[in-house]
Parts: sequence; structure tokens; C-alpha cells
Amino acid sequence: GGSSPFIRTYSRLPFFGWRFFSFIWINHSKSSKMNITKENIDELNVVVSLNVAKDDYAEQVEKKLKDYRKRVNLNGFRPGNAPIGLVKKMYGKAILWDELNKIVSKNLMEYLKNEKIEFLGEPLPSSSRPADIDLETKEEFTFTFDLGLKPSVSLNLSKKDKLPYYNITVDDDMVAKMMESNAYRFGKSVSADSVEDKDLVKGNFEQLGEDGNVLEGGVKTEDALFAVDRINEDSIRALVIGAKKGDIIDFDITKAFTNNTDRSQMLRISAADSEKLTGNFRFTVSDITRHQPAEANQELFDMIYGKGVVNSVDGYKAKIKEEFQKELAIQSDFKFIIDAKEKLIEKSVIKLPDEFLKRWIVVANEKTTAEDVEKSYPEMQKEFAWQLIKGQIATENNIIISDDDMLEIAKEQISSQFRQYGLSSLPEEQLTEFAKESLAKNEEKAHLHDRALDNKIVAYLKSTVKIDEKNVTTQEFNDLFK
Repeated sequence: GGSSPFIRTYSRLPFFGWRFFSFIWINHSKSSKMNITKENIDELNVVVSLNVAKDDYAEQVEKKLKDYRKRVNLNGFRPGNAPIGLVKKMYGKAILWDELNKIVSKNLMEYLKNEKIEFLGEPLPSSSRPADIDLETKEEFTFTFDLGLKPSVSLNLSKKDKLPYYNITVDDDMVAKMMESNAYRFGKSVSADSVEDKDLVKGNFEQLGEDGNVLEGGVKTEDALFAVDRINEDSIRALVIGAKKGDIIDFDITKAFTNNTDRSQMLRISAADSEKLTGNFRFTVSDITRHQPAEANQELFDMIYGKGVVNSVDGYKAKIKEEFQKELAIQSDFKFIIDAKEKLIEKSVIKLPDEFLKRWIVVANEKTTAEDVEKSYPEMQKEFAWQLIKGQIATENNIIISDDDMLEIAKEQISSQFRQYGLSSLPEEQLTEFAKESLAKNEEKAHLHDRALDNKIVAYLKSTVKIDEKNVTTQEFNDLFK
């Protein structure tokens, strides 16, 4: 729904654990009358204390000890006949500890639910009220937790609030370049009679001696292949251009191909041997291959978009423009969210339980130190505030993210990826299947949830605040991020 991912409400108490002890959710048939108190440190920080009396755990511990006795194998005793005192001595503390975990977890969860307490992060063992849990000498225990409370968020958005929105224009040059790219991508290779500047040339190389004749024992390579536009020296490239099958061309191979790796691969010799080469090589042309771009005709339109979707060159251009506009709208929305984030954080002035959050970040991220958090906390503060703002907008406007919402985002992403390869007509069934695979991955699902929420936040803001629309070129838009 609209809840921020780092806000835990009474209905979403998570599984959480660390070096102090682990919480485990469990249902007890016996209703607890545990003494739980809450102390307000300030408006954003509270300490919750749970006092566990012997009556809260004794029955369950005794039951588990008897169960252990039935199952444990101890030397000198048949299974199920070990003295209960020995079992208690060996396993009693572990069983008690486990039961305390479950009781505290259950009661803390119920307390937060009943009191409707909304907090950030996770409850942490209190830094100011040490827990009293001496298993050796005591039968009553006190567990204490620090909670950083969710602050109130007040937005009061209206048409008095103004945000810029940048419409990126699709110009003719962008359409032309995409048409050129598609023509090349869907083109085909054909045999040519003479060499042109972008052709691939196949032939045989033979190393020449100082006298200009083929060097006995020199390098010989059959069916070598190179691209004319990879030749580094203009004069040598000019010798190759215009050549026909069967023509013989002598040139200095180290000047023609200065990259030693390319040269060694072309001649199929080691890089070390290639490095030592000097003088001319004789090249005999055996084949010429030219890439022929596809024509902008019905065959191309059907390959890209599916049969009959586009039926003319004008329709083709319009389709390309439409796809650009769809892609660029995502970028415009992204910039809009950035500007909205800055504006609304400034407008709302949200106070956070900063010291608690710093502690929580360190606990929640094993590789993060307190020093790391201190350095980057100003940016984290902004992100926390923004999450709260989005959560507030979602709550106030009953914005809920469904699986269908995330599925549509996944399909859009996959379609965009395929369009980069010139494939715009992926069957709907296949597209949906790919999208469902993305949703099955937890990390990807979280990303899709955020994207879907951002989309609904954008739609809400566009309908609520005053939008200052600006038409910009792609270059002008990119300059906004400098």
C-alpha cells in the first residue's frame, strides 16, 4: 500500500533480530498479563519496557523440558529416562532463553498494535535502559526497547505550490537517426564487385622480403578478414578502395593496422610475433562483403512493429516519434520527482529521531560503521523525509499499489529494453511472462513497487499543484543535471 518501506506500523511489525536476541512471532493460547510500560523521552523517542514474570514462562519451559527429556540421548540413560534435573541443568537456560524471546516478541507486537504506535526502522534494545536478564539468579526479567516515532507530516498542497515540468521535444534529427539505425540493424550483407569504404574484405596475406618478393618461411594467412574503415593510414585505405576480387595489393601492414591485438588476430599469429613484424605484406582479394541497409518499406515496418501495424513512411516516422515521446516522458517524470522531492522536503520541515535512526542504520547494515553514517546522514535524512512524504500522500489519497500496477511497470521496462534492439512487436503473452518472472524476484519487485508508487505520486502532484511546463531539447534537459 502507501506505507513507506522504513516505517513500521502496528500492523506490520517485522521479523527482526541481532546480537541481543531474535524476535520470533508465535501464537500462545494463554493470554498474557505482562506489565508493559512506555516512557516518552521526547516527541520522537520512547522507551518501551516489558517485565516478564515467572508465571509468564514457567508452564511453557516445564513443558519443553519434559519434551526434551523424551527425545534427548544421554550416555548411561535410555531415551526418555534421563533425570529431569540433569536435562534442566544441560538445556534449561537455552529453553528459557528461547521462551523469553517468543514471549517478548508476541507481547511487544500486541502492545504496538493495541497502542497504534507508528515507528521508524525497528525497535532497538535500549541504549539508556539496560535490560535486566540475569538467567543465573533471577526469575523475573525486564526487556527495554528504544523506538524512534514516525513524525507528523503536513503538506497542505494546492495550486499555490508550483513545480516545473520539462517536456522533452522529439526533433526530426532524432527520428532520422533512429530510421538510420533501424535500416542498419535490419539490413543484410551482400557480395560486392569492388571495395567501398565500409566494406569487409577477405583475402590472403603473404609476408614480403626486402626485395619485394614473397618471403620464404614468412607469415602466410588465408581467408583473413578486415574492415576497410579500420585501416589507419589514408594512403593505404585508398589503395584498397576500388579493388576487385583477384586484385593484389602490397602495403605495410603495421602502418595499416597499428593496433597489435587486431593485427595478430587478423593474421592468426601470437601478439609477440605480430609485434616483431616489419615491412610489406601482399594481400590478394578473394571476397568483398557489403552491409546493405534495409529500405523503409512494408517488409521493414512489419519486422519492427508486427504485420500491418505501420503502413507508410509517414506512419513509420510517427511511430518512432511516439516511442521517443514515451521514453522521454519517463525521464521527464524522473526529473519532476527530483524537483518535487526538493520542494516538498523544504515545505514540510520534517523532524526526525536522528540519533535513533543513526543507530538503526548501523544495526541494519553489517558493513556500515557509525562514522560512515555520520558522513552520509544529511543525504539519508532527505531520503527518510521523502519516504515519509510519499507515504503521507499515499495514505491521504488512498493510493494502493497492486500486483497489476507492478506488472504493467515490468512490461513497460521489458518493452523498452527490447525496443533498444529494434524489437517492438513482442507478443503480449511472452511480454507478460517476462514481467511475471521479474515480479518473482524480491529485489526487483521492491523496485517495481517504488516505480509504480512514484508514477501515482507524479499523477497526484500533477493534478494538485500548479505545473510550470517547459519545452526543452534533449541537450537542454541533460544540462539540467550538470
